[in-house]
Amino acid sequence: MQITHLLAGLALAASASAIPFDAAPGESPVDYLKRAVSPGVVITHCAKPGVLALAFDDGPYQYTRQLVDTLNAAGAKGTFFMTGTLYGCIYNYADSVKYAFNAGHQIASHTWTHPSNFGSLDECALTKEIRRVEQAFVNIIGKKPTYMRPPYLATGGVVLPTMAKLGYKVITDDVDSEDWNGKTPEYSEAKFIAAGATNTTLGHIPLMHEPIQTTVQVLVPWLINWAQQNNLQLVTVAECLNDADGMYQSGLAIPNGVSTCSK
Repeated sequence: MQITHLLAGLALAASASAIPFDAAPGESPVDYLKRAVSPGVVITHCAKPGVLALAFDDGPYQYTRQLVDTLNAAGAKGTFFMTGTLYGCIYNYADSVKYAFNAGHQIASHTWTHPSNFGSLDECALTKEIRRVEQAFVNIIGKKPTYMRPPYLATGGVVLPTMAKLGYKVITDDVDSEDWNGKTPEYSEAKFIAAGATNTTLGHIPLMHEPIQTTVQVLVPWLINWAQQNNLQLVTVAECLNDADGMYQSGLAIPNGVSTCSK
């Protein structure tokens, strides 16, 4: 009864304030809110205004700890979509992964190898990519994530039904910093300004990459300042979706003793 009333209230509030949402054609706000954080459904932005979910792909890497320190100093939280082997073996950066997790940042999946053909892999190959990095997270932080961002934002083929079967919520983005494309921090800053930050704008989930030095050392400090100027709370992706308790799978996560990336 309380959930129904809450959903109805949120729907009325959204309608009254003209807050946009990515509902399907003909879908009611209540139905949208019910499915918004379901496994296997593409999520592009936050579920509420007043927040910014800084999200970083492709780690862990040599800048992970510096990035965590920058966020911590600002009282900000971030989300780290990490791979198993893209920039070296994840176990070689285990201390950095733990450092981010212990500071309250969200650890999420970006697959084991970051395959360039992710969107065309079959269910077996997709499952292997997810399960192997998932086990690495269990071995390092004792948790299995429930959030993932597909390499190259690829959601075609059988990606979404496979992620639904595995219980993963699929995040893409609504602001692409284009740091991966060699764009300067100033270029990225202009994209955030253009995207806007008002009390009727749903919070952004940007695409950024932690192995890019200028992103960590220039863009992120600017974003922290920009968020503060616009009264935005810097939160994890799960928090911006009102799913703070759903970052990780419930139940027992059992380490298997592996500490290397060799087969």
